[in-house]
Amino acid sequence: MDLRHLRYLVAVAEELHFGRAAIRLNISQPPLSQQIRQLEKELGVELFQRNKREVRLTDAGKRVVDEAYRVLGQIDHFTKVAAQAGGGEIGHLSVATTGGVSGTLIRSLKLLAKQSPGVRIELQYMNTGMQVEALREGRIAVGFLNLPVNEPSLALELIQSEPLWVALPRNHPLARYERLSLNSLANQRMILFARRVTPGVHDTITSMCRNEGFDINATHEVDSLVGALTLVSAGLGVAFCTPSVRKLWPEISFRPLRNATRIEQGVAYRRDTESPVLRSFLHIVRQTAGKP
Repeated sequence: MDLRHLRYLVAVAEELHFGRAAIRLNISQPPLSQQIRQLEKELGVELFQRNKREVRLTDAGKRVVDEAYRVLGQIDHFTKVAAQAGGGEIGHLSVATTGGVSGTLIRSLKLLAKQSPGVRIELQYMNTGMQVEALREGRIAVGFLNLPVNEPSLALELIQSEPLWVALPRNHPLARYERLSLNSLANQRMILFARRVTPGVHDTITSMCRNEGFDINATHEVDSLVGALTLVSAGLGVAFCTPSVRKLWPEISFRPLRNATRIEQGVAYRRDTESPVLRSFLHIVRQTAGKP
């Protein structure tokens, strides 16, 4: 017995006419009749009562047809699930992001939920260094992190670039200026990311300051942007940041820097990944970020 026999059985049961069922199945009537007889012989039960005037289901035939509907329904569901899984419409996606606000990530997740509601999202907050390690070990599928990153096993795509700003306590003397020069920070107590957290950004900032003729006075070290801004709120110093965090911290004064370098955010994933869900999500991310 194969699925074709079940589909033939259902067609005849619904039409109660071998000729109409054959037309519906796009086959000729004699082979259809032969297939139904073969099925009856295999099952050892009469499914239809036939005469020149009508075709009727037997009691056993009614029960068998009910089961055929159930089996075919399961097969159709199986086929649909397989197609959705292959197309990245269902499954699991583990995502990591830094403590900052990523508009691209938010918009991408919103669009993914709309297009593929069967995908279960696991979102974790990790700094860039932790994300690189988690990606390398396969604990997350995709990360939204700060660039540059030097890890040959990862594919990296730029999704956003923001100018470097400064976060100041509300009553800080520099807060009265609309825009700051970098050298105005030379003697300030700075709250700085540990290099292990985001090596690329750390090196960019420290090099930028050295080029201006001073070393950063790092009085406090943190492992996240949330940690840095918490210390700024407590009046413990000044921190570098990007403008996208402003709305979440109204008690902090944020100021742009003149001739500031730009901080790049990217999406990272393993080069050897073959996940349909990830491929689908990356397509959405590129659309959201305006990438080809």
